[in-house]
Amino acid sequence: MHIVLYKPDIPQNTAAIIRLGACLNLKIHLIEPCGFNLNDKRFERVVMDYLGLCDVIRHTDFKTFLKKYKKSRIVLMTTKAKKIYHKFRFKKNDMLLFGRESAGVPRELHKLLKNKIKIPMNKKTRSLNVAMSVAIVTSEALRQNRLLK
Repeated sequence: MHIVLYKPDIPQNTAAIIRLGACLNLKIHLIEPCGFNLNDKRFERVVMDYLGLCDVIRHTDFKTFLKKYKKSRIVLMTTKAKKIYHKFRFKKNDMLLFGRESAGVPRELHKLLKNKIKIPMNKKTRSLNVAMSVAIVTSEALRQNRLLK
């Protein structure tokens, strides 16, 4: 299972997702540029020694990522989706794409990607923390594919 972070903004969230990746044996892809340096103290404080236990793949931009994984199924997590995550049939090698905390993903990516899902939420709220969203959706994808042990 692959988690893809599109230009992440917040070091603590990215670090928490990398820790999750280490614990659940996920590949984490970072679409650059990140909104912080990977030597940022806030990042290091949360990621601790988990960075060495997780396969983190960095991509210079989305075009480069897409070229390398053009045959992969990319699933966009977005509050604008109609389909709810637990009603979606995940595959073992899905690339679960999460937008940046401040702005999501650009409109062009919304148009480009056909698989879009959301987590149902209270209508009075805007969005969940990205690390929470990754944990919720990934656990369902792993459960469906019997990858949790």
